[in-house]
Amino acid sequence: MTTVGILGGGQLARMMALAGAPLGLRFLVLDTVADACAGQFAPMVVGDYTDRDVLAEFASRIDVATFDFENVPAESAQWLTARVPVFPNPRALAVAQDRLAEKTLFRELGIPVPPFAAIDTREELQAAVADIGTPCIVKTRRLGYDGKGQFRIKTPADIDAAWAALGAQAAKVGLILEGFVAFQRELSVVAVRGRGGEFRAWPLTENWHVEGVLSASLAPATTTDAMRDTALEHARALAESLDYVGVFALELFCRDGVLLANEMAPRVHNSGHWTIEGSETSQFQNHLRAVTGLPLGDTRMVGTACMLNWIGAMPAAAGVLREAGGHWHDYGKQPRDGRKVGHATLRAESPAELADALARVGDALDRQAQVAPVVSRLREG
Repeated sequence: MTTVGILGGGQLARMMALAGAPLGLRFLVLDTVADACAGQFAPMVVGDYTDRDVLAEFASRIDVATFDFENVPAESAQWLTARVPVFPNPRALAVAQDRLAEKTLFRELGIPVPPFAAIDTREELQAAVADIGTPCIVKTRRLGYDGKGQFRIKTPADIDAAWAALGAQAAKVGLILEGFVAFQRELSVVAVRGRGGEFRAWPLTENWHVEGVLSASLAPATTTDAMRDTALEHARALAESLDYVGVFALELFCRDGVLLANEMAPRVHNSGHWTIEGSETSQFQNHLRAVTGLPLGDTRMVGTACMLNWIGAMPAAAGVLREAGGHWHDYGKQPRDGRKVGHATLRAESPAELADALARVGDALDRQAQVAPVVSRLREG
């Protein structure tokens, strides 16, 4: 029986373990804390990701390794490759960990991106703002997610405040300045590539964020065939360039019908959670199929689906579960402000039916503001 090692023990590892059980897979999770929620479903090793003794124990008990999140040290992933197969490979992980390397690769592959510049000093920030223009966003090159590690510069008068907020990080993890994109929509491609190069993708997903954190995802996104094909071409080019194995997401801004790459996530992705109930094969099972060398599953949709993220605390389940297409996912986490603690997926046979169900859920849970943009999109067609 194959044992899959997962670096990181959050909800993504938890959902991987649940998806892998029907495949007869076993799991071992490595996390820095003993109460990581994946530990409720899989045995764990607790220790630092850079501790070679911990990594050696982990490697000795698994057949293949993968990741729950992208901030696992790439050096640790590289060390593991001498002992077990590691997917995705450490290069893909390293590129995704560095916003400058990531944006540079996008540009080399012909994937449009906003203007950007590397920032190491206050003077470079001043010059880059003058070149790129305002508004713009300065970000840490490494670490930071869900809107963290960022400062929006609305006018040149904000440069001092931006440097005060993030300048100390310049020497530690580096900074990048990006032009602000006045986008109309946020989209993502969630795709999978197998060990033999087989590539599949789920339908494009439209996403809504609140304060930098994903609030809702709708699939399939309403796009032109040309836009869909372009997005898939970008994802395929990225996967092949990195010799990627597993599931990844490419996040995109849509501005005036043009797609601009925001970032990639080298792992199963929040915007793909709807695939558990809304597609023939979920992102979690296809990721496991890919990393263990099994044939990939069909990614076609079953109806129309929307995922709602629960942040901070779980609402009452009944408002979702009374819907025929309502599905509930509690991550087993303690409530905490800003923490992703669960999600729900609603699935229906038509956009109109899904819009009605979402409206009912919004009323039942007092989440009208969260569902309103999705309902509006579904009803406008």
